[in-house]
Order: sequence, then structure tokens, then C-alpha cells
Amino acid sequence: MIAKIILSFLGLLCLTPWIPSPLALALGVACALTLGNPFADLTKKLTPKLLTYCVVGLGAGMNLKVVADVGVQGIAYTITGITLTLGLGYFIGKWLNAESETSLLISVGTAICGGSAIAAVAPVIRARPQAMSVALGTVFLLNSAALLIFPLLGHHFALTQKQFGLWSALAIHDTSSVVGACLQFGADALHTGTTVKLARALWIVPVAIGTGFLFTKEAKPQQAQPQPKPQAKRPWFILGFVLAAAFVTWIPQLQNPGQIIAAVSKKGLVLILFLIGTGLTLETLKSVGIKPFVQGLLLWLIVSGLTLLLILQGLIK
Repeated sequence: MIAKIILSFLGLLCLTPWIPSPLALALGVACALTLGNPFADLTKKLTPKLLTYCVVGLGAGMNLKVVADVGVQGIAYTITGITLTLGLGYFIGKWLNAESETSLLISVGTAICGGSAIAAVAPVIRARPQAMSVALGTVFLLNSAALLIFPLLGHHFALTQKQFGLWSALAIHDTSSVVGACLQFGADALHTGTTVKLARALWIVPVAIGTGFLFTKEAKPQQAQPQPKPQAKRPWFILGFVLAAAFVTWIPQLQNPGQIIAAVSKKGLVLILFLIGTGLTLETLKSVGIKPFVQGLLLWLIVSGLTLLLILQGLIK
């Protein structure tokens, strides 16, 4: 009962102006590791739904022309980045002798948009539930680290708002963590990061289709009964984001209400960071395993480091 009261109070407190994004995440992690999360089932269901609504709400504060321009301008390094990340992930997985399904899911999650990409590709390759869980756990741990590390590095390297938003969108796995990191850095970073990440997330569809043709499912004769296939999480929030941006772009009367909706969505994202933190349990840490985590960590460090270098050199802008 005490844990329920404390978590409920802190969750409500995250909706006030007094709790910044990094503190919300830290409070969630502290609660998970000390008190536990008595609302684990509820927060697990609530977090992705709340994230969807908040991302759509952010679209109400943006201009669709900007989103389209970002998608077109960045198509070259988007294709290059996704291809190189998938290739590098494949070779790291082979080097570590990692399980093929888990290795592929981690690579896809790193290349595009974390959990959404993993959940979309898993049914295509008929991945086992264990492989999907391990890949999601690995991405979740790295996302949590990115929320704390990226803003610090951004200030250390004196990145501009646009540079930080671009770096976060290209190097952090999930949309929620991109938004959380950019939220700590500034409004312009949030605008750039969210726009670029959502434009990049559109590549889930072609990558999932391509993976279905290229990936050969290994037979598992030792399994007595087939396990249920995980259900794909279709990224409808991308369509919602685009529609919200379209309304405020071409209907001037909606621009002021759109800004209010976007502001409310930003506060909702602070609560999401708290809920994400409450999911970081000791069980999650144990379930990841060493090989998948090493693969995910190495791949993430190489991608984020190389992307940062290219941005500092002005080759990605």
C-alpha cells in the first residue's frame, strides 16, 4: 500500500512544472529498485498508449512542411545509416556467436526505432517470444542510459539545439527516449529530434518487408510445441502525428490550440519517463544476458559515436 501511494504521488508530481525530465526518470528507477512497482501490469500497458497520444499531440505543434522536408533531405544518410547499422549488427552478432533471431532484432531496433521496429519485424521472421523479450530488454536498458548520457555529452561537445536533436534521432533507439533526451536539452532540439525520428520511423515498413525475404528461419525440431507468434505493433502514431501536423499546417485557426495540445503532450512525456523508469527492475537486467547486451552496446556505441563525429564535422546537418 505504501508503494502504491508513493508511486501514485510521484506520478502526479511529474505532471507539475517542478519535476524535470531527468529527475522523473531517476525517480522511476529509484522506485523500481527499492519499492518495486505494484502497478507493473498497468504501467506496461499504459506507457505505450500514453506515448502514442503524446507523440500525436506533439504533431499539433509542428508544421507538416518541415516534416516532409526533413524526410526528403535526409533520405540519403537515412538509407546509408540503416544499411550500415544492419550490416554491422550482423557481423558483431556473428563475431559473438549470438543467437540469430535476437541478433537481427537488436540490429533492426538500433537501425530504426527501437521497440517499434523489433515488434514489427519479429512476426515477419517468426521470432520466438524469448528472442523478442531479450531484444526489447537490451534496447530498453540502452534507452535508459541514453536519457542520462546524451544531454551531458551534448553540453560537453557544445552541440547546438538542432545538432543535438539530429544526433538523438539518429543514435537513440526509441522515440520516447529521443523525446526525453531532447526535452532536457531544449525546445528546438525537441522539435528537430521528434521530426527526424518520426521521418526515420517510416522505414519500418520497407525494412520489415525486406527482412521477410532475406531472413531464413532456422528449424527448431527440439521444440515439442510451437510457441505463439508475437503480435506486431503497427506504428499508427506516425500517421496520427502527420495528420495532427497537417491540420495545424493548413488550418490557421488550429495553430493556437495546437500549441496548447503540444505543451500538454510535453508534460505527459515527463510522466512517461517516470513510468519507463519504474520498469527497470532487477529481473529485466537479468533477462537480457551478456551476449545480446554486448552486441547491442557495441553497435550502439559505434553508431552513436560515428554519428556524433559526422555531425561535428558538418557532414550530417
